[in-house]
Amino acid sequence: MASQRDTSTLCLFDVDGTLTEPRQKIDKATEDFLKKLKTRVLVGLVGGSDLVKIAEQMGGDAVHQKYDYVFAENGLMAFKEGNLIEKQNIQKFIGDEILQKLINFALRYMSELTLPCKRGTFVEFRNGMINLCPVGRSCSQEERVQFAEYDKEHQVRPKFVEALRKAFPDAGLEFAIGGQISIDVYPTGWDKRFCLQFVLKDNIKTIHFFGDKVDKGGNDHEVYEDSRTIGHRVTSPDDTVKQLTDMYFKQ
Repeated sequence: MASQRDTSTLCLFDVDGTLTEPRQKIDKATEDFLKKLKTRVLVGLVGGSDLVKIAEQMGGDAVHQKYDYVFAENGLMAFKEGNLIEKQNIQKFIGDEILQKLINFALRYMSELTLPCKRGTFVEFRNGMINLCPVGRSCSQEERVQFAEYDKEHQVRPKFVEALRKAFPDAGLEFAIGGQISIDVYPTGWDKRFCLQFVLKDNIKTIHFFGDKVDKGGNDHEVYEDSRTIGHRVTSPDDTVKQLTDMYFKQ
């Protein structure tokens, strides 16, 4: 007899590195597994990227209709059962004066870095955050991997984060390493915990969060450590599926 769906439990997933390889499309096996998981519990996504990028990775424009919750930009654009329930704007929240100082500082800092390569789109303005990318977001997949390896060795992004924190200590901004190549900048409290308010309104009792950037400084850290969630550290999409199989489908 099939188990009844538990609508008081939500499995909430980071996207990059958790359900997909970084900036890659979800593979069919993982997507099929999520459909199966949805017969047991509620399923939600929370990504730092905007909805367009999440849709590219998670199987098309109707991504916000496929899952119970989809939280783009950490929940600053929030969907429940396909309907938009929240939309925030960083520009209105912190104002152009601070934004311009931040962007000017970041461009100046990145202009002085020497990396294996540099491409285009070093600053990406999103609805709820600024994404800073030393290598440039228009880099190829091969260049992305090359930068990620260089960054591990030379700590490009951690040093950049340190410089940003020193330059803007009282701006009410957070700086977090996200994905393979960039840094997310957002107002304090606008990290992935932001999405929890919408879930808790719906009387969900148990929230399992799965993410790969859970160490301090990573953009999954705060929601992973939050007392309202049960945090699960994963290393890849295959690891995510394995952990969930053990939780829900073990014979």
